[in-house]
Amino acid sequence: MKSRETLIRLKKFQVDEKRRRVAQIEGMIAEFQRMTVELEREIETEQERAGINDPTHFAYPTYAKAAIQRRENLTRSIDELQAQLDEAKNSLADAFEELKKVELLDERDQARERAEESAREQAELNNIGLMRSSRYGAVA
Repeated sequence: MKSRETLIRLKKFQVDEKRRRVAQIEGMIAEFQRMTVELEREIETEQERAGINDPTHFAYPTYAKAAIQRRENLTRSIDELQAQLDEAKNSLADAFEELKKVELLDERDQARERAEESAREQAELNNIGLMRSSRYGAVA
């Protein structure tokens, strides 16, 4: 029984680790999205300041070009993280399913043990009743 408890603790630890991984990736995606929005505002501000909206124009602001490149890199990173997030969520679901299987096995074993204990107690009570009835039956 001790090994089953250890297995349950291990499975819970694995589920917790996978939850943390999912939360970490979600946090990174949110941060990158926030940075992307901020870069978009900076690009718009720089374009307004220069009066040029065409990135191919020879006088387009260098800072805006760099910000566009950075925004594109962040967008690619978000896409890659989204794939990692999907994988991490699937892994979490698998780990949770494994945990539930082990917990159900443990519950079933505990129920069987309780039933066996109850049957033993009932047998003992029956024996006590038989001994009493045979003792009183012999006296009468």
